[in-house]
Amino acid sequence: MAYKISLNYSPNFDSKKRKKNQIKFIIFHYTGMKSEKAAIKRLTNFKSDVSCNYFIKKNGEIITMVPDLYIAWHAGKSLWKKYQSLNKNSIGIEIANPGHRHGYKRFSNSQIKSLTKLSRSLIKKYKINLKNILGHSDIAPERKKDPGEKFPWEYLAKKNIGLWHDLNKKLLYKNRKKKIDFNQKKIFIKNLNKIGYSIQNSKKLEPYSEQNFNLITKAFQRRFRQDLISGTIDKECLIISRNLVKKLN
Repeated sequence: MAYKISLNYSPNFDSKKRKKNQIKFIIFHYTGMKSEKAAIKRLTNFKSDVSCNYFIKKNGEIITMVPDLYIAWHAGKSLWKKYQSLNKNSIGIEIANPGHRHGYKRFSNSQIKSLTKLSRSLIKKYKINLKNILGHSDIAPERKKDPGEKFPWEYLAKKNIGLWHDLNKKLLYKNRKKKIDFNQKKIFIKNLNKIGYSIQNSKKLEPYSEQNFNLITKAFQRRFRQDLISGTIDKECLIISRNLVKKLN
């Protein structure tokens, strides 16, 4: 699949090359800065200690900042299933967007078109499992909100990029804000674990506080129930989690 890529290398990467089969994940980010120019400057400044493998501009232009076989510094402290510090096992894609702090916007059609082409190419090249296409907030829910609830996860899943549930929207809306009991909450926690969210003990909330669990729930909602980010588990969330677990098995 042909698409144009320009180069603007970042100095922020591990000098040791990784093997092709170490690449297991694609992680999507938004830049979260006021301007695209400022974001590019930061990601290519050695003092910032951050980078990405690819940057997608508002006009859809793709920039390579760190070649695939080098580890870019984009994920930071992160967890997903048995994986920790996902930089070493992932390709990071930054998409220009001011983010929640600076007037979060919808991603442009040009950006999503380029992201689709790039992601499909990477999935094919590195044989990446669709369940390993993630957002930064999935792997670092206590720190991050990106790429956020305006990121088109459902659309991308239809293009075989990432996962989405296949539930009837009327059914889901009917169960929105319906309270669940403690046993159902435990099932939801177990489902989050099975999906990949880093809740270590599914029988109790420890070692997570209620506040931390609220942030993990919000990360789940930003990904799979994007029009209501409450941090509260309701029956709709439970139904979605069950459907996703079935799709993973």
